[in-house]
Amino acid sequence: MGRLVAAAMISLDGVMQAPGGPEEDASGGFAHGGWVWPYAGEDEAMDGLFAHPFSLLLGRRTYDIFAGYWPNVPGEAPHGGIADAFNGATKYVATHRPDTLAWPHSHALGADIAAAVRVLKQRSGPDLVTQGSSDLLHQLLATDLVDELRLLVYPVLLGRGKRLFGDDSLPAAFRLDATRSTRAGVIVSRYLRDGDVRTGTFADR
Repeated sequence: MGRLVAAAMISLDGVMQAPGGPEEDASGGFAHGGWVWPYAGEDEAMDGLFAHPFSLLLGRRTYDIFAGYWPNVPGEAPHGGIADAFNGATKYVATHRPDTLAWPHSHALGADIAAAVRVLKQRSGPDLVTQGSSDLLHQLLATDLVDELRLLVYPVLLGRGKRLFGDDSLPAAFRLDATRSTRAGVIVSRYLRDGDVRTGTFADR
């Protein structure tokens, strides 16, 4: 069985929209694109997430951003290693335009995204890893398909924008497996799926 790792850069108030630059996603009037850059420069921030074989699971907007960027990064550039990994990885994409997936090794998920991801998880193979793709993540969290959350929480409040967790997330418990902070103050945490939500009352004490 495969695993699905949801990796996301989020603000303290849970916004994940346009971390990489002002032109990335200004929908909804979002005016803070590029908000991670004051805290950048620590390439180890994902704690080895891409050090092992993986397949990418992407929404269409994120796919288009990546497809326009990573194939043009030379191998000797500062991010050449991750560029090689991304370019060589299999990409599964949530899209209504499957005939326009020009980045090599790209495949459309089809109309029923949850069903397609379940089939992928039943196969033996590398982890499925999301990047960005907030709309896709909402669907994955609503259908209990996420096995691990890899969160980078940045010390900034953005107030508005697309968020990682929506109201339709399926109730689920996660266990903190590892956490650390970077020199820039980013909290890097790994949470593993841990059964159902457990409840109780202080009256029992």
